[in-house]
Amino acid sequence: MVLRVGEVLQHAHDAKLWSPKVTTDFRTEVSGLFAALEGTGVRYLLVGGVAMLSYVEGRNTEDIDLIVNPADIASLPFSATSRDGDFGSGSYHGVRIDLLLTSNLLFDRVLRDEKTSVEIEGRQVAVCSARGLVLLKLFALPSLYRQGNTARAALYETDVFMLLQKCDVANDWVLEALKPHLSATDLGEIRAILEELRARRRRF
Repeated sequence: MVLRVGEVLQHAHDAKLWSPKVTTDFRTEVSGLFAALEGTGVRYLLVGGVAMLSYVEGRNTEDIDLIVNPADIASLPFSATSRDGDFGSGSYHGVRIDLLLTSNLLFDRVLRDEKTSVEIEGRQVAVCSARGLVLLKLFALPSLYRQGNTARAALYETDVFMLLQKCDVANDWVLEALKPHLSATDLGEIRAILEELRARRRRF
């Protein structure tokens, strides 16, 4: 599997007709980013929309999402800050980067246990497994619905639907993995979403 991440970011930014045209050459900068990360020795995992491209064609994204240990933020090859206990952000020569921090125990588990690799700009990059992405997407859904961010929630549900066709993962495994990280109410909602997605899959 080879991901042309620079081209994906370039197309996503060029498609924003209402914004000033970007001058960043994302193809060059993405290559530089992963080379620089490799040089630091920082342990990371590529997640988010770019990781989705390993499993689903046509997924669009404007940024790069990485899971990292908060203790490693100062060692990253770009300026980055922690926004709260779970998330941070940074930028590498115009490439926006969102950070998921391993102080969140689910993110730590995904970094530790759900890793594969893909080729990006000529080098092997650590990327999240399909079932790891299922966990991350479902974990985010209750918060998105509470925020009223229904557009992103619908996108995440579609992502999960597509991922479930790529990985053999049982509902019980997903719910058990999420149980320590969600309330009983949220877990019940996730169960209902999974059952609806499975039913939708059987209709096709």
